[in-house]
Amino acid sequence: MRMQTRGAGLASLALLMGGIFTTPTLCSGKTDSVEINKLLSEVNDHAIQLRADSDKMAAFTRSNSSWESYAVQLNLIKDHINAAGKFLANLNSERVNGSVWQQTAIDRINPLLKELATNTEIVINKLNENPNRVHMTDFRDYVQVNADLSSGLAHTIGDFVDYGNTKTKLERLAAELELN
Repeated sequence: MRMQTRGAGLASLALLMGGIFTTPTLCSGKTDSVEINKLLSEVNDHAIQLRADSDKMAAFTRSNSSWESYAVQLNLIKDHINAAGKFLANLNSERVNGSVWQQTAIDRINPLLKELATNTEIVINKLNENPNRVHMTDFRDYVQVNADLSSGLAHTIGDFVDYGNTKTKLERLAAELELN
């Protein structure tokens, strides 16, 4: 039984590796934009902070934290969303200069950040409407959704940043080995 699992894992890895090197839509076309890579890294930094702040607020739901604690944390989250939104606006304006994978990254980040901003606005409104209900199930659920959305955003952006860094390293190594 153990050998079957290991063999299946290796087969999956082989298929994945084959897909990486044979998928022309992500690897061909325009060259990567250095500016977009820089902006992706910067928005990634904000997404990581956003995830940490959202996780901290989700931890509040498992304690007796006051509504003021939520308000402070929501302000931090809102600030990170606004900062990420500014970088995303720059990414959107640079999109035409990017390679296919960079354009795909931008296209995937847009709806995630929008959904997170919308949900954060709902949490802020719920807190403003009735600050004494921070320990109620519906409020906790919105806070947890925010944590999940911010985690997904950070994961997605991080994966694209890692992809870009790995692609750059592979291209540099190919040049050094004179494979091109």
